[in-house]
Amino acid sequence: MLNFLKSIFTWWNGATIGARFHIGRRGVYVGQDELGNRYFEAKDASDSYDGRKRRWVIYRGYADASKVSPDWHGWLHYTFAEPPTVEPFAIKAWEKAHLPNLTGTIHAYRPQGALARGGERQKATGDYEAWVPK
Repeated sequence: MLNFLKSIFTWWNGATIGARFHIGRRGVYVGQDELGNRYFEAKDASDSYDGRKRRWVIYRGYADASKVSPDWHGWLHYTFAEPPTVEPFAIKAWEKAHLPNLTGTIHAYRPQGALARGGERQKATGDYEAWVPK
């Protein structure tokens, strides 16, 4: 029941009821990524402003664009004509695995001296001279 109410009143917890209804009526399921996000494409270009079929993503959980992997991002933005389910994205040997934005999570980067890491930082070196008002 709580998830149903969330889908009515919030857009950041996946998709709203209106978006799900519109995508369900106008879209065709294309595929799903490793994070559980689901991707859709319009049946035709009738509601498009540039003549191309619209493409949507319904996020699993919190709606965050950084959770879309590079292959699906390319498909959503018409860089690739075929979705990764039809034509898999070729990953180069030097590329790192995709990570969503970790800011605000317990896995966020915290440099030395950050308050979240105790606030201890290295002492200033001898070439630093503090400003003193006169």
